[in-house]
Amino acid sequence: MNHHQLERDIEHLEHIIARLSGQDRIPLSYWRGRLESVLCANLTPSQTERVKRLRDALHALENRVRESMRRQTLR
Repeated sequence: MNHHQLERDIEHLEHIIARLSGQDRIPLSYWRGRLESVLCANLTPSQTERVKRLRDALHALENRVRESMRRQTLR
């Protein structure tokens, strides 16, 4: 993947992940896969940091969704 495509992919992921919820049509696992595929590319240090922040944000959302589902099953 070339540098410009990587940049576009990261920008797209930044846009999407900031707006995700656990109720979206596309599962969070899809976005996890997209992030992992970008992380496997030859990134610049700044791109690596951006993708790591995105990974952390997605991980936090996944945890919130799991916790919410756990609470619902306990009711």
